[in-house]
Amino acid sequence: MTRPHSGKTVFTVGLTGGIGSGKSAVAAEFRKLGILVVDADQAARQAVLPGSEALEHIVERFGGDALHTDGTLNRAHLRQKIFADPTQRQWLEALLHPIIQQLILESLGHATGSYAVLESPLLLETNQHTLVDRVLLVDVPESLQLSRACQRDNDSETQIRAIIDSQMARQKRRDLADDVLDNSGPIGDLTDAVAQLHQYYLTLASRHNS
Repeated sequence: MTRPHSGKTVFTVGLTGGIGSGKSAVAAEFRKLGILVVDADQAARQAVLPGSEALEHIVERFGGDALHTDGTLNRAHLRQKIFADPTQRQWLEALLHPIIQQLILESLGHATGSYAVLESPLLLETNQHTLVDRVLLVDVPESLQLSRACQRDNDSETQIRAIIDSQMARQKRRDLADDVLDNSGPIGDLTDAVAQLHQYYLTLASRHNS
């Protein structure tokens, strides 16, 4: 699928998936192969560093409780606020998404290999999908999402279920993806699957760059 994008030239694969799907493990496999992986979550953290204009706007809207005592963003407090009020979530997204997108573009501009990967849990929910040439979905059944995320984050099943319900539906993700990687098996399967995708993306990138 061809997607309109601007601001970068390297062939870019968008890596996404729901909570507990194993996006980070897949990203690590691409890094082992020497591919630049740009982490949208890292860009999101960079956007609200102490002293940033975005953080100042957040404090103006949500008050001092939006900060920890060290001046960093209190993400847990903010998450509660925006989950409870969709209008607050929309305001926050309108503030942060353009900043995050610019940071992502700057990072992709540093790619020196044949292609790059943009790892983003919100790739399909935001306009970040316009920054990529192809979408790779890491997919697992919801029951496995729940068990993995609960074990990893030490959260209750109710909390993880709320996050899953707030994200794009699994089938809709599958419909929008160009490639689907089933990550319900052992780690060895994942390594082999990424190696095969790597060869495929090298071929696509060669055509893109020629």
